[in-house]
Amino acid sequence: MDFQTFGLPEELILMRQTCREFVNAVVHPFVRANPEREWLFDPDQRFPQEMLVEADKLGLRTIGVPEEFGGMQLDTEFEAQTLAIIAEELGRGDSGFADKLVQNWKVARLLRLTAPEHLQEAWFPRLVEDPSFLLAHALTEPRGASDRWLPYNAPSANMDTKAVLEDGQWVLNGRKHFISNGYDASLFVVYANTNPKVGIRDGSSSFLVPRETPGLTVARCNETLGGRYMNNGEIVFDDCLVPEDHILIKDTALQRKAGAYSNPGKIIQAAKNLGVGVGAFEDTAAYVQDYVQGGQPLIKHQAVAVRLADMAIKIEAVRSFVRQTAQALDANIAEAGRMCTMVKVHASEVILEVCRQAMELHGGAGTMLEMGIEKHFRDAAMFPHMDGTVDISSFQIIKSMFPDSAGSYAGPETGRET
Repeated sequence: MDFQTFGLPEELILMRQTCREFVNAVVHPFVRANPEREWLFDPDQRFPQEMLVEADKLGLRTIGVPEEFGGMQLDTEFEAQTLAIIAEELGRGDSGFADKLVQNWKVARLLRLTAPEHLQEAWFPRLVEDPSFLLAHALTEPRGASDRWLPYNAPSANMDTKAVLEDGQWVLNGRKHFISNGYDASLFVVYANTNPKVGIRDGSSSFLVPRETPGLTVARCNETLGGRYMNNGEIVFDDCLVPEDHILIKDTALQRKAGAYSNPGKIIQAAKNLGVGVGAFEDTAAYVQDYVQGGQPLIKHQAVAVRLADMAIKIEAVRSFVRQTAQALDANIAEAGRMCTMVKVHASEVILEVCRQAMELHGGAGTMLEMGIEKHFRDAAMFPHMDGTVDISSFQIIKSMFPDSAGSYAGPETGRET
């Protein structure tokens, strides 16, 4: 047993080893042999479906789906911890590929907790049977993204996407963008305003919307800096007709069960980011021991040794924070939600620094596409903007710590109320 697995239950150690072997045998060989693949601007050709098929054979695509439907439902006592360990290993392989899978985990968990029985019976079997079946969580809009999670509850902050019940069907109109898996997903959880007279937390509902629903159009695939295998998408709803019984939570979707998606999601993001940092460190450690500069391997230079040590320290600190937070969420302690936001912010900033140092230790070659080290930096640069920006997340942290004295951080400017 090594330090990284010290104190973990045997099941988690075995899960980590399985994912590590999968990354080493499947993900790394493909990514390293095909560095140009992620730069294809045809999203239908970009992502290697064979990697998804191989992951599906291990059950990695259907984590969170109840066992009765053929999925891999994790032990709730160690659920967040298990997700963190798997996400770290997959992130070490490829951040975008990891994101494709973890969106399924988060949305499947949300559906397990919110979807009525008839919807679970209808959709979980289809998810399990089709290796290409992906899920997406459609909340972000062009006019509102991370700020949707601020404690600002007013009609002026409502979503632009609207849902109106007409003749036994919900009619959805609006647009969602920056949606993880948005281009590829077969099934969406969509948020829309259903009561414009009240604030966003009291008038937002969630719906289960299949890709083939009339009025739903996948408008585009966004070309991202990093995590390019995830295929981030933009969705348009034009009189999109959703059956009345496909509503998940009426009016209070951002209050009830929202944490079932966001809290584990932040731990997963931090762990996935950690994996990117581990990949950058491993590649850099190999490079500085092979590359000779000034008549000796780079690692023998004191400046290089100091930087490499700093990278290792930062990685272990993030891993400890991730593990502690996952344990807190599994134990359902009161501060767990705040810790989830903290660890997401901390990991996004620290691992970006780790990847910057990795690039610099490669010298000018670190900026060259063929070297591959710049990929870690690009992938890490995505995380400060995912699952809540750093600043918005910081507002949430202070608001939760000092609810009576912290600002609202949103709303009309002073003296300009109408």
